[in-house]
Amino acid sequence: MDFAFDNSFHDSMEGFYAPAEAAKPSAPKLLIFNHALAERLGIEVGAAADEQLARIFSGEEAPEGANPLALAYAGHQFGHFSPQLGDGRALLLGELVAPDGARFDVQLKGSGPTPFSRNGDGKAAIGPVLREYLMSEAMAALDVPTTRSLAAVATGDRVQREQAHPGAVLTRIASSHIRVGTFQFFAAHFGVDHVVQLSDYVVRRHFPDLSEAANPHLALLNRVIGLQCDLVARWLGIGFIHGVMNTDNVAVSGETIDYGPCAFMDRFSVNTVFSSIDANGRYAYGRQPQILHWNMARFAEALLPAIHAVDPADVETAKDLVNEIPDRFRAVWHARLRRKLGLGEGTDTAALIDNLFDALEVQGIDFTSFFRALAMLLRGDGSLLERLSSAPDAMAPWIAEWWQHIEREEIGPLEIADAMDAVNPVYIPRNHLVEAALGAAEAGDLAPWLELLEVVRHPYVPRPVWALFAGAAPSEFGPYKTFCGT
Repeated sequence: MDFAFDNSFHDSMEGFYAPAEAAKPSAPKLLIFNHALAERLGIEVGAAADEQLARIFSGEEAPEGANPLALAYAGHQFGHFSPQLGDGRALLLGELVAPDGARFDVQLKGSGPTPFSRNGDGKAAIGPVLREYLMSEAMAALDVPTTRSLAAVATGDRVQREQAHPGAVLTRIASSHIRVGTFQFFAAHFGVDHVVQLSDYVVRRHFPDLSEAANPHLALLNRVIGLQCDLVARWLGIGFIHGVMNTDNVAVSGETIDYGPCAFMDRFSVNTVFSSIDANGRYAYGRQPQILHWNMARFAEALLPAIHAVDPADVETAKDLVNEIPDRFRAVWHARLRRKLGLGEGTDTAALIDNLFDALEVQGIDFTSFFRALAMLLRGDGSLLERLSSAPDAMAPWIAEWWQHIEREEIGPLEIADAMDAVNPVYIPRNHLVEAALGAAEAGDLAPWLELLEVVRHPYVPRPVWALFAGAAPSEFGPYKTFCGT
């Protein structure tokens, strides 16, 4: 196999990581390999057998050109600052430059302890590995910026959590693994020179157009805020709840990273929480915009020494950028909702959107199916909308308000319905289906998981044979809890 490694972080950022090696698995076995993603990355698989892929993507065999390392970072976890976290169960093999010039990290997750493991085993169980693979591929299909999954390999070892589970390693692909917590670590421990060095590297790697800005560090803050506003708006638009929006889980590239206790909402409730460790609902569905604001304030604090070093007056501008986040997010969120509702940019829809979520909350309507039901209604079919609500007439006032907006659009209802279907999925990783598939996989049957993966990779076009994948969980399922577990 050919890996065209070009490891810029290893070569130019010494002191920002610790060299590390993967633990050797006892009997690696390939579970799945993402051939389409490998082609995107320019990885020449050639005639490589599954056995060779398993050796490489379990950490048993280091590919030529790899410089394995564990990244240092800190982070606010549920609002409390942890000054040293770091890659405790992940190993960055190196960076690939894809055929189109884009640069990507290749990281093994669950490959054993590193200098940042804090007495942990650094391993991962098969359930969390396959959950992340499934979720990240679903998010990519839903047009949400995300890390990707290249491979999942069973290690042949047992991983002890509450009980023993089969072990596995995930190969995660990201534009980079630099986080808000990375900046926090070096701001807290080393000061301005290291923050400047890290900021300069991020600008060179991710946002070279910012290098000519009067204050590139201030421009970086502005760009990352914009990316995070867009990202969280996309999450809300598909009912996704990250579950653990700690600053060490916020990538400056604007990608969704770390699929631990994440889940998708079925029945709408603004306070929906699935994570077993989020007892106070800090990261509930409706709290994610506020946490975005809080996390970006922490990013600004970490960047301030670098911003100040260029121009002390820019510190006030940085504060203004943080203060403007709620209005900035609301504009992005409303633009996304207008697309989901089939409405153009020139429409004043603030009251319509607020009223929608009030109605959805009262009715507890399935969030994903509701927007498809609206498109069906535009085609003259109200059957799905009737099935979604126990009291269909209760939605009538909002439907009438929405219809008035639709009648003002320049295109007809059928064209609007088609546009809505292009952005509103039929299929998401439904929680009951995910749990059933993961349970079967841990018992040795990967078929249900593979079928679910195929479904969520094609979220927008309904297929009769997939009808069961579009429905909400049965009444006996729940209450649902997710766990970090990796």
